[in-house]
Amino acid sequence: MSRIGRTPIPVPKGVEVKINGVHISVKGPKGILERDLHPNISVAQDGDVLNVTRPNDEKINRSLHGLTRTLVANMVEGVTNGFAKTLEINGVGYRAVKQGTQLVMNLGYSHQVVVDEIPGITIDVPTANSVVINGIDKQKVGQFAADVRKKRPPEPYLGKGIKYSNEVIRRKEGKTGSK
Repeated sequence: MSRIGRTPIPVPKGVEVKINGVHISVKGPKGILERDLHPNISVAQDGDVLNVTRPNDEKINRSLHGLTRTLVANMVEGVTNGFAKTLEINGVGYRAVKQGTQLVMNLGYSHQVVVDEIPGITIDVPTANSVVINGIDKQKVGQFAADVRKKRPPEPYLGKGIKYSNEVIRRKEGKTGSK
C-alpha cells in the first residue's frame, strides 16, 4: 500500500473541510480552495484528521491514492500557511519593480517586460534583484513562477537571467583564447 497515501492529513484549528462526494472544499484563514477528486478515491474526516482510501489495488487506484492525498494535503497547507516561490534576477542592469499590480522588469531587451498579477497570486519585490510570488494554490504559484522565469531563463556562460533562489545553474566554460 502507498506510504504517502496511508499517511493521515492533520487538519489544524481554524481550517474547515467539507466533503461532498467527489468534491472537497477547504476553508482556512488565507482563503478557500476547492477540488473535484477522482471518484475511485474516497476522503473521510475523523475528528481533526483526514484519511484517503482506495477501493482495491488496481494500478489506476494505486497511482491515484498518493496523488490525491498529496493534493488534499497541499490544499490544507495552502489555506493555513500559503506557498511562496522566490526568483533571483542576475545580470548587469537587470532589475524588477512593482508598479501597482504589475511586475515591470528590465531584462536586457529593448523594452521592459510587464507581467500582471493573476487572481490568487501576489507579487512582492523586496529588492531590485529578487521577486517573491505568494499564493494559496501550490500549482498556481509554481506555474506563475515558471511563466515569469520563462521571460529570461538563465544562460550557462555568464549566469544572466531569472532563476529560482534554490536553483543551481551549471556553468559552461567559454571559448579558450588563441595562442
